[in-house]
Amino acid sequence: MSKKKKINVAVIGAGNMGALHARVYSELRDVNLAAVSDIDEKTGRKIAKKFSCHYHKNYNEMLNRENIDAVSVAVPTSLHKRVALDVIRHKKHLLIEKPIAANVKEAKEIIRRAKRAKVKLAVGHIERFNPAVQTLKKIIEKGKIGKIITVMAIRVGLFPPRIKDVNVIIDLAIHDLDIFNYLLNQEPKNIFAMGGYALTNKREDYAEIFIRYPMANCILQVNWITPVKIRTLSVTGSRGYAALDYITQKVELYKSNYKRQIGDFGEFVIRFGESKKRAIRIKKGEPLVNELKSFMECIRKNTEFLVTGEEGLRALIIAERVLKSLKNHRI
Repeated sequence: MSKKKKINVAVIGAGNMGALHARVYSELRDVNLAAVSDIDEKTGRKIAKKFSCHYHKNYNEMLNRENIDAVSVAVPTSLHKRVALDVIRHKKHLLIEKPIAANVKEAKEIIRRAKRAKVKLAVGHIERFNPAVQTLKKIIEKGKIGKIITVMAIRVGLFPPRIKDVNVIIDLAIHDLDIFNYLLNQEPKNIFAMGGYALTNKREDYAEIFIRYPMANCILQVNWITPVKIRTLSVTGSRGYAALDYITQKVELYKSNYKRQIGDFGEFVIRFGESKKRAIRIKKGEPLVNELKSFMECIRKNTEFLVTGEEGLRALIIAERVLKSLKNHRI
């Protein structure tokens, strides 16, 4: 595709996330937001008017009538497969909001159909595009904190009334499950999870998850109960410690300061000095903007997106393993 030609995009699903996609597309250079589609006519028309594009109640009608190169799919998870396959059938590149699908079987079918149709399939694991995560990834790759021992994440907050078809594992935990894979560049060996139902008896709304990777242990606390929104991640290594805040996009680095000495009776004694904290300079930016810019670049340059369908599938497989363990260890 010519670098000068505008990419025509559309958004299917005009809810909270879909509206954000529409807003970002409308602001990107060399991108034209052609249309949005939503079964709720009032919501769909409101978003279309706000961002000066066409509205279609029926997304298949939109795909037939509009000149579209790529689509963002931001519908409820239970509808991901149906909508994604229709978009693929129309030979449009697509980005599906996480998770890629409601289950592994559906995810595999989406990936298979996209490959057959030769369209690009991207999955919206937005935290990968958080500047703080990108910075932490480089810190780890450069060995600044040594061998990774433990990764701990907390992702908690109030119950989201808009979520009606998935549990806290598929909606929230899957973010950090994907980030664990991304930072460690490995896949889990063992998974153990405890949790259950606190505010609802229909969907799991809290869990503590313990994952053993070949090179490190990962721990995740996730819930829809805590009355304050917390999104943090920390990494302990043999040479230091890094603390990340997803929301403020801050990364702080603590270097280990220890000396190995010989104590009484020839014993080896490790003496720790006061650690030096350093706030890492980060060029902050909106993760969704970074994500959609990257999606557009992949289409222009015919390159692979950071989170491919296979990457989205891996995160979903881990999430299903977590749920399986959770069923055996409900509190």
